[in-house]
Formats: sequence, C-alpha cells, structure tokens
Amino acid sequence: MLITSLDNDRIKGYIKLKDRKYRKKTNTYIVEGRHLVLEAYKAGKIIELILEKDEVLPLDLPIVYVTNEIISRISEMDTPSTVMALCRMDDEKEVTGDKILMLDGIQDPGNLGTIIRSALAFNVDTIVMSPECVDLYNPKVIRSTQGMMFNINILRCELEPVIENLKSREIPVYGTRVEYGLDVSTLKEKDRIKYGLIMGNEGQGVRREILEMCDRYIFIDMNEKVESLNVSVAASIVLYELNKVGE
Repeated sequence: MLITSLDNDRIKGYIKLKDRKYRKKTNTYIVEGRHLVLEAYKAGKIIELILEKDEVLPLDLPIVYVTNEIISRISEMDTPSTVMALCRMDDEKEVTGDKILMLDGIQDPGNLGTIIRSALAFNVDTIVMSPECVDLYNPKVIRSTQGMMFNINILRCELEPVIENLKSREIPVYGTRVEYGLDVSTLKEKDRIKYGLIMGNEGQGVRREILEMCDRYIFIDMNEKVESLNVSVAASIVLYELNKVGE
C-alpha cells in the first residue's frame, strides 16, 4: 500500500500521535529509526510498519508505504528516518521483582530515557513512574531509551500504595537525601539484595510526604564543591552501587 496524500485518514492519525492525549486515547504511538523499530519488533509491540517508498525492511508485518513528505510530517526529528512503526502501548502492568525503582515527577524526557537504560543495566526489576512524570511514550523519551524501554517492566501509578506494598514484603525503601543519610557505597550486601529506590523531580527532588515513608536515606559521597548531580546521573550511580552484590 502506497499513500501519497496528507489528507488520508490513516496519515492524519499518525500525525496526531505527536499529541499525548491522542496517544492515550488510541493506546498507540510511533517509533522512529531502524534500531528502535527492530527492538519494538522483538518485543512484539508493532502493529504496522511505516516505510518511505522504496525502503526495505524484511519483517513479517503489515507495511504502509508513504512519501518523503508524509514521513517528514509524521516525524519529530530534524532528519526523519525512512523507517517507522505504529506500536501498541503495554497493557496495565503490576509491580514485579525485588528491585524496584520509583520516579517521583521526573519531567525531562532525556533524563527518563537515561534512567530507564541504567535501570536495565543494573538489574532493576520494575520501574514505577508517578502520574506527574513525563509521558513514557513521548518521542524524545523513546529515542533516549535506545529501545531499552521494551526490555523492562514499567508502569505509571501513585507511589504511596507501591511503597506500602514493599514494606509489607519487608523490602527496604530508600530515599535520596544527604541530611540524615548514609553513603550508598557503605550499604551492606544484605541491604542491596532487594530494595525500593525513590528518585525525585529535577528541581524539587522527592516530595516530602514520599520521603517520610522511606526506611532509610542514602546519598552519593562527592566533592563538596558540587551541590548536586543531574537526576539521571545520580540514579545511575546509586543503581550501580546497589548492584554490587556478591563481589
């Protein structure tokens, strides 16, 4: 199928997926670029491929061919890819595993993407995003995860019930805070085997009411001239330290 008109209803639908409300309404989103499309394919997320005419991608999927003009309108990138895919959002998920990362109001797409990649690298089982976090299916988030979002359990919900559930399972909950905190590198191995870690908003940090639910505060020991780290950098360091088990 080759579509050449921007007035085509299917194309109008693709373009509208730039809007978060429309993504949520349809439970679909667009991924751009060969690597991301292949990662989405391996995860079974693709509904149909969207290829610029004459492009070839030998996957067993429905294919919609479009013109360069249409590709440019669908794309969020300065230099659009000739390979895209329409994907389905995940069904509602549950918290699984013993290593849980909770994100309280992360707003920057690049930060969220980096945190997701680090969480997978350091063996987090589930990422829980508060309702205030940036949309997981924001195109910038998708690109910054480099496809790793398809390989880890991620859900969006209020954090308080999750924290209560972890406490009922005797999983310690850590908040990041220098005051009254413990250097994360000094945690004993038994305190790294299972955990709930909370990372906060870029400007405000973790909300006070959430911090008050924590069992322990931890911090990264660093040069006193540096007041703070970018949240994605901080999360990566803390997760790296928590992953040091059995050394």
